[in-house]
Order: sequence, then structure tokens, then C-alpha cells
Amino acid sequence: MILFVNACVRERSRTLRVAKKLLDTFDGEIKEVKLEKIEFPVVNEDFIVRRDALENEGKYDDPLFSLARDFAEADSIVIAAPYYDLSFPAMLKQYFEQINVLGVTFTYSDTGIPQGLCKAKSLYYVTTAGGPIISDAFGFGYVKALANTFYGIEEVYQIKAEGLDIIGADVESILRDTCSDL
Repeated sequence: MILFVNACVRERSRTLRVAKKLLDTFDGEIKEVKLEKIEFPVVNEDFIVRRDALENEGKYDDPLFSLARDFAEADSIVIAAPYYDLSFPAMLKQYFEQINVLGVTFTYSDTGIPQGLCKAKSLYYVTTAGGPIISDAFGFGYVKALANTFYGIEEVYQIKAEGLDIIGADVESILRDTCSDL
């Protein structure tokens, strides 16, 4: 199963357009998680106490962990997230807060080193930006660090189209060139 984590909200999202071209290259079932449709719980003390209790009891079949189970079981993962204010939409951070589950997506070694429990061998991060992407550190870099360090996903790729809103930019050409490399 290919897990498609969709953080796009615009009807005519350019990020979504590129992501769909990428998804067309995959064989198999695609399961979409449309983040704008999820009402994420507030991560406060009550939430953490409840989650910790469920983890301690090994109750990973609880609905609270459904997003984490899907992420851990995916064969490949595609994340579509437009570049907003040097990063990605806040709902993607909320998603990561929900899927970082000890015993489902990662564990710790005896020496305290995170070890991934995810089945996926590859994760694709798709993004578009109106201007230049100044730094990958806060968007793609964050996702890559989680994938490599916590989830055990070794192959992490960024697919990006940038400069789309710069006066004179040939948007269709930029998007076409980005998609031709898929």
C-alpha cells in the first residue's frame, strides 16, 4: 500500500498536481490521508497521559493509533506539502505528533538510540514554492530526519518546484520539468 499524506488545501494546488503525477508512477493501492479533514486532538497533558497509558498497556489497536499504524504498514509514502513560511503547513506537524508512537513507528535500543519500525523503504516529499526555497532544513530536512532517525526509512527524496510566483516565471514549464524527472 502506498500512503499518500496530503497537506494541500487549495483546489488548484500545484503541489498536489506534482504529487498526483508521482503517484501515477506507482503500482498498487493508494491510501490517502487528507490532513485538512482530520480534527487533530490537542497535544496537552491529558492527551499525553492517555496515549502513554495505552502504550504501556500495549493497546495499539486503539483508534488513537490508526494514523501511526497506517504509516508503519505502508510500503511507500508520499507526502505532499506546499512550502509555507520556510516550512510546511502546521497540520503536517500535527500529523507527525500523532504518528510518533513508541512501539508502532519506532522504538528505542537498550542504549537509547531510536530504531525505526516502519515497513516503507522510501518516502517522497513533494513541495512547491512561489519563490525560492531558502533552506531545506525546516521542511524537507525535518521530514528526512524523522524518516531516517525515527522511522527507519532510508530512502528519502525531495521533489520540488520553486519560483512559481516570480514575475515572468513560466509556471507550466517549471511544473512540466519537475514532473518529467519522476
